[in-house]
Amino acid sequence: EMLRRVLGGRRGGALPPRPPARAAADQTPPDLARERSKAVTSFYHQPAIDIAAEKPSVRLTPTTMLYSGRSQDGSHILKSARYLQQELPVRIAHRIKGFRSLPFIIGCNPTILHVHELYIRAFQKLSEFPPIQAQGDEARYCALLRQLLEDHKDVVTLLAEGLRECRRHIQDERLLRPFLDKTLTSRLGMRMLAAHHLALHEDKPDFVGIICTRLSPKKLIEKWVDFARRLCEHQYGNAPRVRINGHVAARFPFIPLPLDYVLPELLKNAMRATMESHLDTPYNVPDIVVTIANNDIDLVIRISDRGGGIPHDLLDKVTEYHFSTAEASAQDPRLGGPFRNLLDLSNSGQAGPMHGYVNDGGTPRGLPPSLGGPSGDPWLPPRFGFGLPTSRAYAEYLGGSLCLQSLQGVGTDVYLRLRHIDGKGESFRI
Repeated sequence: EMLRRVLGGRRGGALPPRPPARAAADQTPPDLARERSKAVTSFYHQPAIDIAAEKPSVRLTPTTMLYSGRSQDGSHILKSARYLQQELPVRIAHRIKGFRSLPFIIGCNPTILHVHELYIRAFQKLSEFPPIQAQGDEARYCALLRQLLEDHKDVVTLLAEGLRECRRHIQDERLLRPFLDKTLTSRLGMRMLAAHHLALHEDKPDFVGIICTRLSPKKLIEKWVDFARRLCEHQYGNAPRVRINGHVAARFPFIPLPLDYVLPELLKNAMRATMESHLDTPYNVPDIVVTIANNDIDLVIRISDRGGGIPHDLLDKVTEYHFSTAEASAQDPRLGGPFRNLLDLSNSGQAGPMHGYVNDGGTPRGLPPSLGGPSGDPWLPPRFGFGLPTSRAYAEYLGGSLCLQSLQGVGTDVYLRLRHIDGKGESFRI
């Protein structure tokens, strides 16, 4: 079946169904060989993708996005759409080239191959879209963007699942880190650009597209603290209190979208570590302390827990992707996802502009039905071990870093550092 999927691909669409059986006399070996050769050629030999993959991507600074996100006559909408029409096929072609460079045994995995096909299909849909000349064209382009965002909402889950299926063929997980870092951060960038363009149509106070002009890190942290605590209470019957200190009154222009993934990942890890290390006294657990440090160059968020720390032999592993040693995730909660039992109940994939944490109104989603959420939970199942490494890759993509300091036997401090979009230092590009 896997061989059929690999050899049966065709340009521009889903893999064809298995052809009806024919008599042996009708299907000679040379005929079969020619048929397979033609199918493989059509799947891999696509000159348009090759040409686009050789072009450089044009990454924008958030400041450029902010100041080009408004105009008196609405011309900024058409300019944004035309930029995306030129840029998105190039970035997708770069990712297709990355999939082609995977080791053959991994690229043949049906789940990985499915993601590869999603990117090829997206490239063709975007490339075949006619030039955007008027508002009607732009409206149809927006519909296409929404469709592609929906089609690709499960890509991270699929990549994790596919690599887990290939785990016995992966000798060193670190060899795949460059591919995963680039694929995940490129996906983040494309989804941010698409979400920004769609949001330009909205008139939301303090926002230009996806850029908040007066972001309060304290309020954003409080939103995700409430979300993580409700999940923690659902699982353990209680949750640590969270104290926020430092520059709590700070406000500045920033893009909250990546933080809507990273913050809940860090908070849920801290909460689970705290609860798991105090199972004998679940109603008397130490607080988690979040400190905000704002300066002219970057924003620093420190999350300090008293969850016992990370063992010395695991400290270097917690920010690496893990898909071949599910047993390791049981040794330390940071190697897997938190709230194991809750997440094992269901996993509906990752929806929304990024990973399904946020509804259109900016409110958290992913709560179980008993807590007023949808029936599925968008977080990765614990066996994947993608939460912290993905957060690290996102932070680095945004010109920052994610560092962990473990006080073994006491707790862990996590430092999230993100560069300002209008600070003294050079800004990152999306």
